[in-house]
Amino acid sequence: MRAADRLVIEAVRRGGPWPSVLAVAAGAGTAGELALPITAGMAIDAMVTGAPDRTAWLIACAAIVVGVMVCETVAVWARGVSGAQASARMRRRILRHVLGVGPSIKGRFAEGDLVTRAGMNAEEVGRAPEALISGLTLLVPTVGGLVALTLIDPVLTLTLAVGIAVILLILRAFLRASTTVAGDYQNVQGEIAGRLLDALEGARTIAATGTAEQEARRVLRPLPRLRAHGLELWRVTATAGVRAGIMVPVLEVAVIAVGGLRLAAGELTVGQLYAAARYAVLGAALSTALGYVGRLARARSAAARVADLLAVPATGYGTRVLPPGSGRVEFEEVAVPGLEVRGLVLAGGSATAVVGRSGAGKSLLAAVAGRLVDPARGTVRLDGVPLPELAQGELRRAVGFAFERPVLVGDTVGEAIGMGAADPGSVHAAATAACADGFIRRLPDGYDTPPDDAPMSVGERQRIGLARAFAQAERLLVLDDATSSLDTVTERQVARTLTGASDGRTRLIVAHRPATAARADQVVWLDAGRVRAQGPHRVLWEDPDYRAVFQAAAP
Repeated sequence: MRAADRLVIEAVRRGGPWPSVLAVAAGAGTAGELALPITAGMAIDAMVTGAPDRTAWLIACAAIVVGVMVCETVAVWARGVSGAQASARMRRRILRHVLGVGPSIKGRFAEGDLVTRAGMNAEEVGRAPEALISGLTLLVPTVGGLVALTLIDPVLTLTLAVGIAVILLILRAFLRASTTVAGDYQNVQGEIAGRLLDALEGARTIAATGTAEQEARRVLRPLPRLRAHGLELWRVTATAGVRAGIMVPVLEVAVIAVGGLRLAAGELTVGQLYAAARYAVLGAALSTALGYVGRLARARSAAARVADLLAVPATGYGTRVLPPGSGRVEFEEVAVPGLEVRGLVLAGGSATAVVGRSGAGKSLLAAVAGRLVDPARGTVRLDGVPLPELAQGELRRAVGFAFERPVLVGDTVGEAIGMGAADPGSVHAAATAACADGFIRRLPDGYDTPPDDAPMSVGERQRIGLARAFAQAERLLVLDDATSSLDTVTERQVARTLTGASDGRTRLIVAHRPATAARADQVVWLDAGRVRAQGPHRVLWEDPDYRAVFQAAAP
């Protein structure tokens, strides 16, 4: 069984109570539709013969009609609710998985494509329970029609069975073809979304260079392929719809023709002929399953895209806790694409500056040090414990990160810094260390200001990110270009905090300014993904190539 089909079945199986409500309501409504023709036929015969129970048959017909209407109302409600809940459940699962994989997921999927898979495709997978149950429900009138016609006259059953077999072949071919075409359509949608997100991220550059028209053409370049897939999907649907639709009147005429001959031979009554005609229509109800099959096909193709995303393994964690230590970090034969580090040690409580030209591997080293990226080979140890063996909570309490463009998570600025810390004092202390306390107190509601309502510059957001790292890191503090947008005075103040007394924390700082490197206990000089030299800044400064690194990085 394909992963996509397993995902669709799982969406149905874990759909909660509403798919069951839909199945019961749709089944009861279908049972009523099956009962109506024979009841109406009995009423007709009673009216023709003047039987005394003709009123009772008419009342029975009316009751069945009301029951069918109630069942259909409940089924419509259940379809909507089950689809919404299944889509929400799938989105939550995708979100948890993407966040569990971590930054490496962006190397496999474009950001816009990720949004499409977690949004539009998750919604289409969520429609699978409704489509599958509603489609299977149509088997009830088909089987019921065959049984009823058998009770009326077996000859009529053979006529209907041939037509149903043709309809099943049409639906099977449609499911295969539309699944393939829908998958191609969804892939192009993801490609356009990826291009659009790239354009939005570079909106300032596009506006500054006056290249809006060129960028719009780049984003919309896949549109002809999207149109072609859309037209193909319409053609497949229309062709199947015409073929299946033709079968209904053909079957009805065939059953009536055979039934008419049986009536003329005295083998059927007028009421039985009417019931047979109605059961022929009900038996051909599978022809109306085209819409459900189409939705199921789109759900399967969307599930294939979601399954590809869920197949990326999430980061696993161990159960160990850290022993008493000072934050000593050891890189043992570590290798990832673009970086190789051998025998590098960050002494506990020390400050290490990482320098190098653009693309030298500075951010990779920072990510590996705190296990945002796992090395393809080798091990990183924190106080003697391999990082993959640590429990997730233990690792994230021990290591704090600050980035160039921090994302503020939390309902308030204080929560964005504390990340669940119950002690407001620690939040304020971290903000003070990051030179952020002053401007935070000037916000509309101070530390209780929602981040979206806080008028902050890029540099101020960086200081919030620094404060969050200070509040979180118990043993290792990793700063990846986290002071690039600070003004000179603030940067010097933060740099003194980072390279001064550490309170026992080890600091790994991606540095672009010689002053920051000069204050560090040691400097790791990366060149083309390898450690070219390691030692005090004053010693390395004697090398003209080392000095050139800072000249290239200078604004």
